Amino acid sequence: MYKTVVLNVVGLTPSLLGEHTPFLSKWSARGQVVPVKPVLPAVTCSVQACYLTGKWPESHGIVGNGWYFRDECEVKFWRQSNKLIQAPKIWETAKAIDSQFTCANLFWWYNMYSSVDVSVTPRPMYPADGRKLPDIYTQPADLRFKLQERLGTFPLFDFWGPKTSIRSTQWIADSAKTVEKMYSPTLTLIYIPHLDYNLQRIGPNNPAIATDLKEVDAVCQDLIEFYESCGARVMVVSEYGITPVNQPVSLNRVLRENGYLTVREELGQELLDAGASVAFAVADHQVAHIYVNDLDKLAQVRQLIETVPGVELVLGEEGKAAYHLNHPNSGELVAVAAPDAWFTYYYWLDDKKAPDFARTVDIHRKPGYDPAELFVDPTIAFQQLKVAGLLLKKKLGFRTLLDIIPLDPSLVKGSHGRVPSSPDEGALVITHKTNLLPTTLEATDIHDLILSHLQVE
Repeated sequence: MYKTVVLNVVGLTPSLLGEHTPFLSKWSARGQVVPVKPVLPAVTCSVQACYLTGKWPESHGIVGNGWYFRDECEVKFWRQSNKLIQAPKIWETAKAIDSQFTCANLFWWYNMYSSVDVSVTPRPMYPADGRKLPDIYTQPADLRFKLQERLGTFPLFDFWGPKTSIRSTQWIADSAKTVEKMYSPTLTLIYIPHLDYNLQRIGPNNPAIATDLKEVDAVCQDLIEFYESCGARVMVVSEYGITPVNQPVSLNRVLRENGYLTVREELGQELLDAGASVAFAVADHQVAHIYVNDLDKLAQVRQLIETVPGVELVLGEEGKAAYHLNHPNSGELVAVAAPDAWFTYYYWLDDKKAPDFARTVDIHRKPGYDPAELFVDPTIAFQQLKVAGLLLKKKLGFRTLLDIIPLDPSLVKGSHGRVPSSPDEGALVITHKTNLLPTTLEATDIHDLILSHLQVE
C-alpha cells in the first residue's frame, strides 16, 4: 500500500483559503479543492465517524458529540472508547486487504481501546484533591512517556478553554513527526484543531482570524513538507465550517417553563434530572436531540419546539430517516437551528441556581456542549489576578473551583452543526490525486477516498 497521511484541519472551508493561507493555497493549486456534502449534525464526533467508517450515524451510532444514555438515564459527552462506533473503521478495512498495513491515529476522537497500531489522545489525570492535570493516553502505553519526555507535557489548557492557542496544535504536529520516525505507519491520521477556537469565539468574519489562519497554515506546511519528504501521499480534510451566529436558544428553559423538564436541587444548585423529565434537549452547537420519555406527549413537545424563535427545523421519524439519523441514540425529535442561531444547554431559570460546574471548564458533567468555556467571564474584576490566585490554590492542593466561565451565551460569535447555506462555507477535501475523486463527495465517501489513496496508483 502507498503511505498516506490525512490532516484534519478543523474549520477550514474553501472560503477561508486565500491570502492568509499562502502555503495551503499554493499546495492545493497543484491538485483540487472539493467541497464535502455534510452530515447532520456537522460536529466533530459524528463527522469523524462517517469519515472513518463510510457509514451514516444511523449505522455507526455517533449521533453527536454526546447523547442520552437511556439505560443509565444520563447525558454523556466526549466519551473516548472506540467501542462506541458501531461499524468497521478504515484501518480495519485496510488491514483485511493487507496484513502489513499499520495505522497511527493522532487525536481523532474515540481513540482509546481501538484496533489501530499507534494512538495518541488527550487523557487528563484527576487526583482526588480535585486537580485536573494535563496528560495523554497512548497505545503502545510507553509512548505516553516517550512523547512527553521529548516534547514536554501535552498543553491541555491550550487545547480547550479560555487559554486555547496554537501550542496544542503544534504539539500534536510534533508528536505526529515523532511517531513517524518511530513507527513509520502506512496511514497516519492527524487532528489539527486550531481554527476551531477563535472561529467560535469571535466568528469567521472578524479580521483577527487572519492570525489563526496564518498559524495553522505554517503548521500544515511543516507537516506536509515533512511527510512528502518521507514519500507519503497527503490529503487535507475538514469536518465543517463555522458560520456567524448572534442568537443563542435555550430549549431546555422553554421545556422547563412548560412543565416538561425536571430538576433536582443539591446544595442550593439545580441539576437536570433527565430520567424524571418528560422531555429535555441535549444541545450540540446548532443541533439538539430532544428526548421525550413520555411518548404520549411527543406531539405536544414537537409543537412547542417548532414555535421557538431560532429553530428552523424539527425532525421526527421521517425527518431523521431522511438525514440518516434514525438510530436509537438519537432523540425522539431533532431540532436544527436557524443559520444565525445555536443551542445552549442551559436549563436553570435563575443564574444563582446554576450548578457550580456551569462556571468552570467541565466538558463531561455539562449535559450539552458549552462554547462559553472559550471565555473568561468579562464581569470578573482583575481577571488575571483571580485566575493566578485560583491556580496557586490548586497547585498547593486546596480544593477550589476555577469558576471563571461566563453564563452569557451572547459572547459566542460562531457555531456549526447545521447543513451550511453554501458549499464554500462547509467541509472540504484537498488532494493531489485528482484521479481518485468521485463526481460528488459526501461525508461517507471519505472512507473509500482514503482507501483509494492507499491502494491506487
